[in-house]
Amino acid sequence: MANNKGLSDKVKGAVSKTKGEVKDQVGNAKNDQRLQEEGKLDKSKGNYQDRKGNLKDKI
Repeated sequence: MANNKGLSDKVKGAVSKTKGEVKDQVGNAKNDQRLQEEGKLDKSKGNYQDRKGNLKDKI
């Protein structure tokens, strides 16, 4: 059986990174610094969730 302990975190991470990228790009297009910062935070959160999922898979 496949080890899917971290799958949920990896999916959440992918969603957060995608949402962050969209916010960052929209903020860039609208010259909205706050939206860009939110996007960068979401991407960081997504990277964390992805790493957490990878760690769970190794356990």
